[in-house]
Amino acid sequence: AHSHSFWFPPVPGPHAHRFLCTPLAAACPSGAEQGDAAAGEREELLLLQSTAEQLRQTALQQEARIRADQDTIRELTGKLGRCESGLPRGLQDAGPRRDAMADGPWDSPALILELEDAVRALRDRLDRIEQELPTRVNFSAAPAPAPAVPTALHSKMDELEGQLLAKVLALEKERVALSHSSHRQRQEVEKELDALQDRVAELEHGSSAYSPPDAFKISIPIRNNYMYARVRKALPELYAFTVCMWLRSRSGGSGQGTPFSYSVPGQANEIVLLEAGHDPMELLINDKVAQLPLSLKDDGWHHICIAWTTRDGLWSAYQDGELQGSGENLAAWHPIKPHGILILGQEQDTLGGRFDATQAFVGDIAQFNLWDHALTPAQVLGIANCTGPLLGNVLPWEDKLVEAFGGAKKATFDVCKGRAKA
Repeated sequence: AHSHSFWFPPVPGPHAHRFLCTPLAAACPSGAEQGDAAAGEREELLLLQSTAEQLRQTALQQEARIRADQDTIRELTGKLGRCESGLPRGLQDAGPRRDAMADGPWDSPALILELEDAVRALRDRLDRIEQELPTRVNFSAAPAPAPAVPTALHSKMDELEGQLLAKVLALEKERVALSHSSHRQRQEVEKELDALQDRVAELEHGSSAYSPPDAFKISIPIRNNYMYARVRKALPELYAFTVCMWLRSRSGGSGQGTPFSYSVPGQANEIVLLEAGHDPMELLINDKVAQLPLSLKDDGWHHICIAWTTRDGLWSAYQDGELQGSGENLAAWHPIKPHGILILGQEQDTLGGRFDATQAFVGDIAQFNLWDHALTPAQVLGIANCTGPLLGNVLPWEDKLVEAFGGAKKATFDVCKGRAKA
């Protein structure tokens, strides 16, 4: 409760009784009645003032709840502030201010009515705010100013996310294009290097230089685990093959070793031709073994052809143009896997390495060719007799496709002219 001092104008004068009598009084009351009426009016004024203060506190609490609900409905807080600032002047002056009470008579019936009207207006505005609040918070309702902020924010985030995704896709396409371009450039560089190597060999050896594709041999003079040649071409998946080569062993009858081996990831013995010690020559396909009726222990040149097909695992072995034997069920229905490593002169225990000197080849290899089908007996005989030269359609014997390592050497040699020589 607040203590107030009231000023009463002097009794004389025609206007004094207007402030001392209520509008409904028929005549001016006595002094005691005037005191009771003034006390009742003050109590009613204090009650209205307390009610206004409670409403003000309610408005402040409502404002706090609105702020806590969501930042996007700040407009309601501003509206509440505008409601408070828009009160009639009489209510603003009716606050608990001591100086304002000295400016005019608080016991005026007109001021009391004005306070009542202001309180009702404030109550009506608060009711409308409470009714509007659920619809403004509900984002599924009709479009309203409050949810415009998150809607715009989400739209902006979606737009930025789309731009980022587009940029990532563009960079990925650019990376793929650069990779393809780099691959093509690498192939072109390899072709140029091959041409330069051929030119250098021609200039170094003059007219005696061997000319691709077939006038050379690979020589491995001693048995070890580091001399070999590698074929620089990946094989495709094969359902049949024929492999032919000229061989001259210098093992002294102790076994030819491994003329060639082909390994793929997960299988070191995908295709292996091997003769160890006094054992017969063997053909391994996917670790399955067939013994071949071939004999190469006289240190002379011999032409060898081996044909195989995945259908029933059929195989045939030729020596010097003649069929020496055939069989079946050698890795039947197993296709030869692609993208492996083909080594001449060593047996691979792992992909491309871990050679064993006891299984190494010693001697010369020439005209190693590979086809993706079985050659006819007439074709095999023509190659062996040097009457029908034929290059492999999968792997031809070309200088640029064969690289020597560890001391193995390439030498000028035409097998059909030089096979009778020592």
